Amino acid sequence: MAEYDRQTLGARAGSALAVDEGLRSYMLRVYNYMGIGLVVTGLVAWYVSTLVAPDGALINADGTAFATPLGAALYGSPLQWVVMLAPLAFVLVLSFGINKLSVGAAQAVFWAFSAVMGLSLSSIFLVYTDASIAKVFFITAATFGAMSLYGYTTKRDLTQMGSFLMMGLIGLIIASVVNIFMQSSMLEFAISAVGVLIFVGLTAYDTQKIKEGYSESFGADVLAKGAIMGALSLYLDFINLFLMLLRLFGNRE
Repeated sequence: MAEYDRQTLGARAGSALAVDEGLRSYMLRVYNYMGIGLVVTGLVAWYVSTLVAPDGALINADGTAFATPLGAALYGSPLQWVVMLAPLAFVLVLSFGINKLSVGAAQAVFWAFSAVMGLSLSSIFLVYTDASIAKVFFITAATFGAMSLYGYTTKRDLTQMGSFLMMGLIGLIIASVVNIFMQSSMLEFAISAVGVLIFVGLTAYDTQKIKEGYSESFGADVLAKGAIMGALSLYLDFINLFLMLLRLFGNRE
């Protein structure tokens, strides 16, 4: 009987170890996808900014003229709305079509999304100083890392907090749309401040959700697609947190 108990405990321990190693491998894949996506976004954003304004600045401070025709097309014509909304199209494709896509196709869509997001974010290099962008990036990375670690290690169920944060996110989107027309600096500050709190919380919530969504029984394709979707969630949390902090602490050109 004692021998049977030892064998049972040993089998359970081996199973738990296998799950733990599988989970670590899965989460590492999620973070790798996310990290590479951020690198692609950053490189594309920087490179496009050098093409639209080689001297690092717009011709006119009010933005009515640009250093190159490409800059005028991207930021001074109706094409700017296509550039702004294009990343949303890729997110929708992944969110609603992930089950129909192959792993390779899903990866390609994610990399394309990262590149298009870089195109849409290239204007930050024209608005903010390089030093402040770098400073805010490291602040974002440290904050994101701390909250993601909390979400991974906490025993607290963050489901209710996630529901509350999602409602706050909807309100934030509505307020941002309203401010496009109002152009209120006070409202913009409030949106940025509240946005920081929302995306800090969502980072922890999404990390826990990704962790809880893992199962050793899933097939390779399911896990690969799950890692891509998890990376997308954390990528969006990071980018939005970065942008909110940049609005609060970035130094303009």
